[in-house]
Amino acid sequence: QVQLVESGGGLVQAGGSLRLSCAASGRPFMNYVMGWFRQAPGKEREFVATISGDGGTIFYADSVKGRFTISRDNARDTVSLQMNSLKPEDTAVYYCAADSRRAIILNVDGIDYWGKGTLVTVSS
Repeated sequence: QVQLVESGGGLVQAGGSLRLSCAASGRPFMNYVMGWFRQAPGKEREFVATISGDGGTIFYADSVKGRFTISRDNARDTVSLQMNSLKPEDTAVYYCAADSRRAIILNVDGIDYWGKGTLVTVSS
């Protein structure tokens, strides 16, 4: 069992920055590919970014490419999402995800573990 706890959400003005963190516990962290997803009100949960266990492979959704940066610290069992140049359309609950069966995670199907989410609100 893996527990994921997100933090760092909040209210920010458009153009501002936030840094989300996800602390993992329960299993060797490096065995898991990690990802960030988000779900806006009335919409389906969507992929944001993913990073492989060794940090060597990273993918971003087109909507956040160039603005968001995912990183992980395997010594501290954490994964982070630095979000810059935030837009009102980035408003959503952001979820941390972990999976041991894939090299990267690009969709919500069959993911092993989810955090409970942290709310990011970007005002215009």
